[in-house]
Amino acid sequence: MLALESVKILDLTRAGPGPYCTMILGDLGAEVIKIEAPLAVGDRQAGSFHSPVGDEGKREAAYQCLHRNKRSVALNLRADAGRRIFHQLAKKADIIVEGFRPGVVQRLGIDYEAISKINPGIIYCSITGYGQDGPYSGLSGHDINYISMGGALSLVGEADRPPSIPLNLMADYGGGGANAAIGILGALIVRDKTGKGQYIDISLTDSAIYLNCAVTVNHFYHKVVPQRQSIWPNGGYPYYNVYQAKDGGYVTIGCLEPWLWEKFCRAIGKEEFIPVQFKVDHFVYPPEGNQWQEVFSSLRQVFLTRTRDEWFEFLSQKDVPVGKVYSMDEVFADPQVLHRQMVIEVEHPTEGKVKQVGLPIKLSDTPGEIRSLAPVLGEHTEEVLTELGYNKSNINELRQEGVVS
Repeated sequence: MLALESVKILDLTRAGPGPYCTMILGDLGAEVIKIEAPLAVGDRQAGSFHSPVGDEGKREAAYQCLHRNKRSVALNLRADAGRRIFHQLAKKADIIVEGFRPGVVQRLGIDYEAISKINPGIIYCSITGYGQDGPYSGLSGHDINYISMGGALSLVGEADRPPSIPLNLMADYGGGGANAAIGILGALIVRDKTGKGQYIDISLTDSAIYLNCAVTVNHFYHKVVPQRQSIWPNGGYPYYNVYQAKDGGYVTIGCLEPWLWEKFCRAIGKEEFIPVQFKVDHFVYPPEGNQWQEVFSSLRQVFLTRTRDEWFEFLSQKDVPVGKVYSMDEVFADPQVLHRQMVIEVEHPTEGKVKQVGLPIKLSDTPGEIRSLAPVLGEHTEEVLTELGYNKSNINELRQEGVVS
């Protein structure tokens, strides 16, 4: 049994956060059908994130984690017949997730108001950059725009250089995609009690702000505006920082608690640094005076005396919070990562064993599972239409009309 085994999802999303949300739910057992535009309707509607096409596409799809555990239906929602098919699917669905700009699904006739009339239990989640309302709701954008507008980007990077771009983790994945999944699961619990679905409005900018809530609280209370490398979470203090080792690799230490800082200082023979450790206002105010720069300078020299791996081995044995800054290939060779099954090999009919990122949500009784690898565009169109009652003649006619592919 899987946690979301009987849950049916229609996935209208394309880029980052939507597919990430439905991957989470699919990994937990939900049946996810990706609704994608046929290439014939034009790349603008199909988007640059559609499933790959053809035999070569099957090889590419095998490694695409965001679309695993999903089926692909190529459906032209601009066509009346395409919308009718979508409505048929929606009648039997539990969840719809879409990532169009506000107003698009209304123009297509597949918005929450329209679908809830034929399926009152539907949970309908919209993921957009700025939300469904407000002066910016119609603007285009991507993660970098949303984390900049949400105040997160200004806090990442070195103080005397431009902000560093932290991949698209904060708005797309850790923010919007994860919040959408959480919101959907919450709505499912409510529906179990009331029998009624609801609408979920996810803003990626809201999500970036929400992720940054701990710093925001201190801004509200202390009326300060933190800058890059000004507080402990973003590199302002030496006890929570990155250091280069003898071999050119990098080591992280995170000695927030006084007793951990003390262990670290004793381990490296710098007991004189013990009294100058963490204070509550380090979350709010930048370092004052020269003391912290002197500590920084000394620690930088200390870390150049051993290699990255030597430091990890030495400090971890002293119960000091230490980490190695890994490259991607090192991550998936690490014994802890392998033990936790965060890299999984899945059998593919033509590619053999294909590596996929594992599942971070470990449920004891209903663990998630990679049941299928990502599809090519329209791979399951005929299969899904057959389940709706269409015969081969009907499907061929729809293909000729450009409704499906």
